[in-house]
Amino acid sequence: MIKLHHLNKSRSKRIIWLLEELNLDYEIVAYQRNSDTFLAPDELKNIHQLGKSPVIEDEGLIVTESGAITDYLITKYGNGALAPKAGTNEYVDYQQWLHFAESSAILPLLLKMFVLKDGAKTQFLEGYADAESAKVISYFNDRLEGKRYLVGDTLTGADIMMSFIVEIVKNTGQLAHFQNLVRYDEQLQSHEKWHTSQELEAKYD
Repeated sequence: MIKLHHLNKSRSKRIIWLLEELNLDYEIVAYQRNSDTFLAPDELKNIHQLGKSPVIEDEGLIVTESGAITDYLITKYGNGALAPKAGTNEYVDYQQWLHFAESSAILPLLLKMFVLKDGAKTQFLEGYADAESAKVISYFNDRLEGKRYLVGDTLTGADIMMSFIVEIVKNTGQLAHFQNLVRYDEQLQSHEKWHTSQELEAKYD
């Protein structure tokens, strides 16, 4: 059975959704953030040196990083679902979104969150984070013009990965300014397993 090492209020909630969409048998091993520092507990380092989440264990293999886990699970267990056919242009686009979620998209959004949390005046970082965040969100919104999903017309791992970006945009009060993202958020929520994953994640919050 697949074991998901899940940290509350983290990106691993996407992996819960993915496991549900793939109808896989899995176990959630839950960890709680430190209430003062908001950091992961040291126990996660027993699974992987970095002490980060998500991490999965599957048949003796430990896989880290959300995009890699998504790619691994869909390739191994998807049976053609949740990803375009390899070798197609759509597959290239799909791979770009998988990596975009944890590279170009997440960094400026996290920087913006950190600047707000710190509360100190910065010489450069605040302006950079604001500009780059606006650029990323606008790009994401523009690419969804006239589309229900990011790649093709069906849910893929790319959408599951980018759902966390939508959540950040929503939590910072910016979603209403981007109508394509509003529609996209509603589309993601039309999936029953999205709601299942939210309910499961809430149990460990």
